Amino acid sequence: MRRVAVIFAVAAVSAGLLTGCGGRRDAPQNDAGGTITCEVKQETRVGIATGNATGVYFALGNAYADQVAQATNGKVKATASETGASVQNIQQLVAGNYQVAFSLADTAADAVLGTGSFDGKKQPVQALTRLYPNYTQVVVRADAGINSVADLRGKRVSTGSPKSGTEVIAQRVLQAAGLNPDSDISAQRLDLTKTVDGMKDGSIDAMFFSGGLPTPGITDLFTSSRDKVRFLDLSGQLDAMRKVSPVYEAGTIPAATYGLPADAKTIVVPNVLLVRDDLDADLACVLTKALFDRKPQLEQANSAAKGITRDTARNTDPVPLHRGADHALTK
Repeated sequence: MRRVAVIFAVAAVSAGLLTGCGGRRDAPQNDAGGTITCEVKQETRVGIATGNATGVYFALGNAYADQVAQATNGKVKATASETGASVQNIQQLVAGNYQVAFSLADTAADAVLGTGSFDGKKQPVQALTRLYPNYTQVVVRADAGINSVADLRGKRVSTGSPKSGTEVIAQRVLQAAGLNPDSDISAQRLDLTKTVDGMKDGSIDAMFFSGGLPTPGITDLFTSSRDKVRFLDLSGQLDAMRKVSPVYEAGTIPAATYGLPADAKTIVVPNVLLVRDDLDADLACVLTKALFDRKPQLEQANSAAKGITRDTARNTDPVPLHRGADHALTK
């Protein structure tokens, strides 16, 4: 899979937009609350923060970037970048490095409430839409003697990329099982590609990843390692997780997803697509409209996109829905 790691060199555009690189933005900002036309009147660059290269965020982010460009006849030039995912995405979105960011709903809730990784500082972000659900996928090596989350004590466990939504969920699942993530496991803070490699060569005993189904990297792991790895049942941690955040729900990874003999019980959390709260409402409307108008093309990139629906699009609380997105979803 191709990797995209871009530092935007932003060209000067009209109407007094910012220019430069390394964190500057040229998507229209400072929405004044006027009439929404849902049209972009000038060429606009949009950076999309996704996630690990073998994850669903990256696959859908690149497809979404292509479809935004096609839907606007090239007027909006969107580019997706590989990132560490949710926490980092929000930090860089607020800093202006990106104009759109994928995030887990629990991390986004922490951001607007100023809790968790954003302790004491509320972030100026809003949502374009709720996306598909993410499944907490905990895979263990069959020979590691791990039959429950509590059995991860003393094991080498990949908790995901630093500042990722996976890391947030991994720490909460471990705590729900009575483990201290900082001292009771040998934490390996690795991206999905390195994590899968470690599971294959035996340098890692277990791994966490929060992603849509199927996650390409997990598909690779089960295809190559088959009987050497298996999913861990997380249903016993749900009640404790829901005390932390009501966004957590019971879920099942169907056996057919990865060609396994049985379903796996797990914990799911929705994804959201975020922007800064001052993003131009017309651009927010265009971006939201393109997502739903081009949904069939996104489903071709990854079947997780089938979980994106208008019925649940507005369900982003406590993250406010951007008024441009609200307009797009009303039409």
